[in-house]
Amino acid sequence: MARNKRRRPTRVRRATFAAVALMLGGGGLVAANVYASATEGWGDGSDTTGTGHVLSAGMTTIDCPDVGSRLTAVPDAARPAVDRELALLDRQTAEAYRQLQQSGQAGGQGSGSVDGTIMNPLKDQRAAAIGRITDAIDQAGERPQGLDALAACTLRPGADGASDGTRSTAPQSTATATSSAQPGGAGQGGNGPVVSDYADITSAPPDAPNPPQQADASRGSFASDCGVNANGLFNSDNVIVAPGVSNGAHHFHDYVGNQGNNAFASDDDLAGAGTSCVDKGDKSSYYWPVLRLQNGTQERDAGSPGGGTEGNAGQIVTPKQVTLTFTGNPLGKVTPMPRLLRIITGDAKAFVNGPGNANASWSCTGYENRQLKDKYPLCPPGSDVVRSFRFQSCWDGRNIDSANHRTHVAFTAPDGSCPAGFRPIPQLVERIVYDVKAPSLQDGGRTVPLFAVDSFPEQLHKPVTDHGDFINVFDEDLMRQMVDCINSGRTCGPGGDNAGTTASPTASSGSGTTAAPGSGTTDQPGATATATSAPAPPATQPGTEPRTDATITPARTTAPARTTAPARTTAPDNGTAKQQRRTKRNHTAEPDGSTPPAPSTATSAPGLTSSPTQPGAARPEPSRSASAQATPAGSVPSATAQPQPQGTQGALAETGAHLWPAALGTLLAMSGLVMLLRARRLRY
Repeated sequence: MARNKRRRPTRVRRATFAAVALMLGGGGLVAANVYASATEGWGDGSDTTGTGHVLSAGMTTIDCPDVGSRLTAVPDAARPAVDRELALLDRQTAEAYRQLQQSGQAGGQGSGSVDGTIMNPLKDQRAAAIGRITDAIDQAGERPQGLDALAACTLRPGADGASDGTRSTAPQSTATATSSAQPGGAGQGGNGPVVSDYADITSAPPDAPNPPQQADASRGSFASDCGVNANGLFNSDNVIVAPGVSNGAHHFHDYVGNQGNNAFASDDDLAGAGTSCVDKGDKSSYYWPVLRLQNGTQERDAGSPGGGTEGNAGQIVTPKQVTLTFTGNPLGKVTPMPRLLRIITGDAKAFVNGPGNANASWSCTGYENRQLKDKYPLCPPGSDVVRSFRFQSCWDGRNIDSANHRTHVAFTAPDGSCPAGFRPIPQLVERIVYDVKAPSLQDGGRTVPLFAVDSFPEQLHKPVTDHGDFINVFDEDLMRQMVDCINSGRTCGPGGDNAGTTASPTASSGSGTTAAPGSGTTDQPGATATATSAPAPPATQPGTEPRTDATITPARTTAPARTTAPARTTAPDNGTAKQQRRTKRNHTAEPDGSTPPAPSTATSAPGLTSSPTQPGAARPEPSRSASAQATPAGSVPSATAQPQPQGTQGALAETGAHLWPAALGTLLAMSGLVMLLRARRLRY
């Protein structure tokens, strides 16, 4: 009996220890699995392609010399071949960067292995493409010199604090690596943005005042009302820099104005296309990289080149307001733009090229006298993000494009003068407003998601890479009206004092007013634009932005009532009609393969506009009129237009499909609890 008394406590202790071990092990497995599932694919810098390689937020990128910017003279006969090879160079860099991500070497480890498997093959591929460029130019003109030296690329720390685009070959410091590797530091696509890409707008210094305008200044302005891309016309092409090459941009663009812009659009295609502009005499194409919320949403392009497969992931945000205004010159009169003039402002590769051509600005409503060039703004509550572009406003008088898409146009000097041989033309100023909240940097964007523009994958979504593109397809009579309006000092277009020259007074619902030209101030409209959800804070005072033309910032104009392009959302309730939505599941098509139209009372009626899209909310399906059933050229089919919670590659919706370890952990913990209770009964 005494023997039994000695052994019973031993068995009890062993059973107790085993029970506790099972409970701790099971509980730990549950916690680890749920945490990993809840943060997988965004917010932790992990790879979202399913490769299982974890990437550092301070990842290395690939820095390749930009061959296209060095080509200032290419014979017309050689341009098609040169454009194809330049697009191939971009594709080679993107593929090498993808290999770098998937190899798990993005933190800079194992440089010798990376050189042998990625960098040296990339150099060989680039050398061959550069050779073909040289030969093509040689056959049509003078052989270019020095291009061979541009074949080699280098590895560069991606989060070294040089977000202004300055080159840096120094190794990443421990402090930088630690701070940038916070949760959320690598973005949903695994390649940015990082916490250091954001700055409080109130910390930015006020801009310098505008230079005084001379007696002969062209003080007027002309606004064109072309909507906010509510119908969702996107593609990853760029017909200016990569004509005839699908996915030539490697990132998605918003398009307003011309509805026929894609990589294969000819001049005749652009001239014959429809337009989202209120005044149908403006068929110009205005486009820029989309802005996304890094919130785990699977967009329509999640599995497409230019989208999720190249690191451009998350919910595409429809602008709250887009203002397109043409302004004058502070020294003299402007001349008409030539038809089909192409202008690119900013540099999509500025992170590795350097900031010399960077030209986008970021600010917040109510603070537009403060501008950021190399940071995304953190706006105070109630203030919206403002993104703006000021295009070049001097033209060489001969060419509608140039080999590097830059030398045929130029910026004015600080006093407003054009370079010798150039003449002033109306300056396009684009102002794009987004209703997005300041991200929660303390937890890497988990509470409030990060936002960033699409970019080439190796450019890491840096704000300095933002850029805008414009193709002039104005009717020539309307262009003459624009020039006359600007030169005579009038304010033309929606909300102006001469609105009848561009559209009827009922074409837009706002009634914004513009301060006197030259005052450097802009009065924000008291009424909301038809495509916005709330008035913006009033009384901003924009100033002159660095290295752009010295002209005043235009007043807001209202967003249009869309008449030719279908709205992405149904019409707001006007008292007689209620919002209607699709009820079909899984975006199934009709038997003929087409997508059924969304029922709507606002398919083509003027004056009925889309309701606002709130960040974080599911984007409504586009309504389609009978005349708009065809998918616009270059757009992604609307059957997959509505973002869904990401269910295939590492977001919260995927958690349920991968919680079997948590289930096993729960079973182990329950078994441990049963054993513990039995051990307690044995003890007593």
